[in-house]
Amino acid sequence: MSVESVNSRPTTVAGTLREPPVAGGGLPLLGHGLKLVRDPLGFMAQLRDHGDVVRIRLGPKTVYAVTAPHLTGALALSPDYIIAGPLWESLESLLGKEGVATANGPMHRRQRRTIQPAFRLDAIPDYGPVMAEEAYALVERWRSGRVLDITAESFRVAVRISARCLMRGSYMDDRADRICADLAALFSGMYQRMVVPLGPLYRIPVPSNREFNRALADLHLLVDEIVADRRASGQKPDDLLTALLDATDENGEPIGEQEIHDQVIAILTPGSETVGSVLMSLLLVLTEHPELADKISDEVKGVVGDRPVAFEDVRELTYTANVVVETMRLYPAVWILTRRSVAETDLGGYRIPAGADVIYSPYAVQRDRRSFDRHEEFDPDRWLPGRGAQVPKHAMAPFGVGNRKCPSDHLSMAELTLLTAAIAAAYRFEHAPGSDTRPRIGITLRPRGLKLRALPR
Repeated sequence: MSVESVNSRPTTVAGTLREPPVAGGGLPLLGHGLKLVRDPLGFMAQLRDHGDVVRIRLGPKTVYAVTAPHLTGALALSPDYIIAGPLWESLESLLGKEGVATANGPMHRRQRRTIQPAFRLDAIPDYGPVMAEEAYALVERWRSGRVLDITAESFRVAVRISARCLMRGSYMDDRADRICADLAALFSGMYQRMVVPLGPLYRIPVPSNREFNRALADLHLLVDEIVADRRASGQKPDDLLTALLDATDENGEPIGEQEIHDQVIAILTPGSETVGSVLMSLLLVLTEHPELADKISDEVKGVVGDRPVAFEDVRELTYTANVVVETMRLYPAVWILTRRSVAETDLGGYRIPAGADVIYSPYAVQRDRRSFDRHEEFDPDRWLPGRGAQVPKHAMAPFGVGNRKCPSDHLSMAELTLLTAAIAAAYRFEHAPGSDTRPRIGITLRPRGLKLRALPR
C-alpha cells in the first residue's frame, strides 16, 4: 500500500507553526478509515515516510497521526493532551467514563492512588503462588494431547490470574470463560467503530451488532455480580476490590457505584486482553522459532534444576524475559492509541489545533527501521545489558509512559515471564490443521486463530 503526501513538504509561515502534510488516498465520507480497516498495520507503518506528524481523515474528522518516537513520548507526557479521541470513544460503552483507563484530571490522579498499592513491587510476590498455580494448571491441561485453541487458552489463564490476584474469590472460577468470550466479541467490534464511525448505523439490529450488544450487556452483568458477591460475603481480603469498595472521593465520601463498576472493568478487562494477546504471540514465536524455546528450556533447567519453576526464579530468567520483551516489540497488544489536545499546541514544530484528535501506533514505532537495526528480525539479544541503550528514547514503550503508564507493568512482565518459562520447559509446539497465524487486528493485536499441538519434551 502506498501513502502519498498531498503536500510534498509542510507549509510554513514566518512566525507560525507548520501544518502537517496530508496522507493521500482518502475516500469521500470514509476518508482513510477504509485503509485502516483493510491494512491498518501497513498504513500506519508507512506514515513516517511522509512526516513526523501527518494528517489523516476518519469519516468527517481530521486526525493527526504522530509517527516519530520522540514526539509520541512528548505527546504521552504533555498535559496538553488528554485521554480521548476515536479509540476511547469506541471503548466508552465498555470502560465507561469513571474508570482509571478513561478518566482525566483530578479523578484520574485519585484513582491511581487508590489502585497503585496493589501493583507496588513489594506487593507482587504475594501474587506469585497464584501465577505459578495457574501456569502449571495450564501445563497439566495440555498433556491431553488435544489440539489447543490458543485464543481460548491464553485468555482463560490471563483472566484467571488477573481475577484471582486482584479480586480474590472462588466466584471467578465459573465466570472466566464468559469473560473471555465476551471480550473476543467486544474488542473486534470496537475497532470497527473507531475507524469507521457510522454512529446510529451501529444500532441497526444486524447479527454483528446484536452479538456486540449481547457481549457488552453480559460483561457488565458479570462485573455487577462480582461486586455483589463480594459485598454479600462480608469478607475483606487485602486485594484491589476491597480497596475500591473502601475508597473515598475528594470530600471523604465513599465513591459511587458507577465508579466502582468502571474501575473493575478498567482493571480486569484491558489487562486480561493485553496479557492474553501477548501470550498468544509468544506461543506463535515459540512455535515458529523452536530454537528460542530450546534456549528458554535450557535456561529454566540451569536456574531451577528438576523442580518446577516458581515466581522467585523470574529475576534469574533473563533470556526468557528478553524473549517476552522482543515479542512485545514486534507484536504489541496495544498497537494503536489516541489522545485529544486541550489547547492549540506545538508538537515538533507542527501546529496541533485545540480539540484535535491525535493517533499513534506503538506497532509502527517499534518496527521503525530508523530506531532498530534489522527492525523486522526477532532478536532477544538486542535487549542484553548495554544494547538496549542504543534504542532511541520512547521507541520501545510497551507499557506506556508518564501518568498513563500501565500500573500493572511489573505484574504483567512477571506473569508473562513465568508462563513462558513453564510452558517452554514442558513443551515444543507445532501447528495443527486450520491454524491461522495472520494478525487479527482489533483494539488489540494478536494471531487470528492459532491452533497448536503441544509436544512434551
